Amino acid sequence: MIRRNITIRFFLLLLFLVLAVVTVGNAMASELRDITSDGCSLFPDGDVKDRKLWCECCFEHDIAYWRGGTEEERKSADAALRDCVLARTKNKALAELMYQGVRMGGQPIFPTWYRWGYGWKYGRGYAPVTQEEQLLVQEKLEAYREKHPQGYCHD
Repeated sequence: MIRRNITIRFFLLLLFLVLAVVTVGNAMASELRDITSDGCSLFPDGDVKDRKLWCECCFEHDIAYWRGGTEEERKSADAALRDCVLARTKNKALAELMYQGVRMGGQPIFPTWYRWGYGWKYGRGYAPVTQEEQLLVQEKLEAYREKHPQGYCHD
């Protein structure tokens, strides 16, 4: 009889934990903020001749940072920023400076508006984006693009 009570209690506890994890996971998925971008956070969007020369590079980088994801996805987003700036400017030093800046300053541990995964609640870190969350990301992206068809750099 005691053994049966322990088994039932264990089963109920396990059921409760599974439900709690599913509920928290669903709640987290719905906590994605709308997309925000300020172009090249804390850095110019271009040079004196063209004030928005590499703005599109930063905007795409902001979308990746807003979405968040794994550490590998962050490395790819940062490399894409560097490559985009280099392609637009042909300036290796500038591209590398921006790359090193985002590698150091964009850590998900920093409580800033430009950290990795800033669309989600602080503390998410390098969590992969689930399929359910990816659907939410797509909805938010479509809504942003509908409202801002030219994007941040042309508004």
